[in-house]
Amino acid sequence: MPQYMLLLYAPEVEEAGERDRWAEMPLWLEVTESLREAGVLVANAPLHPVASATTVRVRAGEAELTDGPFAMTKEILAGYYLLDCADLDEALKHAARLPTARYGSVEVRPVMSGAAIPSGAAIPAPDEAAAGPA
Repeated sequence: MPQYMLLLYAPEVEEAGERDRWAEMPLWLEVTESLREAGVLVANAPLHPVASATTVRVRAGEAELTDGPFAMTKEILAGYYLLDCADLDEALKHAARLPTARYGSVEVRPVMSGAAIPSGAAIPAPDEAAAGPA
């Protein structure tokens, strides 16, 4: 059965807005339990606030660490659900049930299976890709 990642994006809010969101916990628990009972829930979790993020980039062989998110946006990645669903339509149906869909957004993306990842032979080496076709 294919897996789908549901990425939960929400506007960043002040303390009062955060309390309002946590007040929705009974609804979150109800939806999560229904996904578990349906046998589609693989994993889920909220994420710590975006201020706790560290972004890693490697440039010229050196790791660059930046406190905070990669980009400044109006919506932040707040959490995720990983589901086993029969198809995209089922994953979208479940995504629409999540409270975040009412005030933020839920991005639904299929997870690549190991078989879908190209073999190393099909991927040009970095210096070959930069040189272009011969």
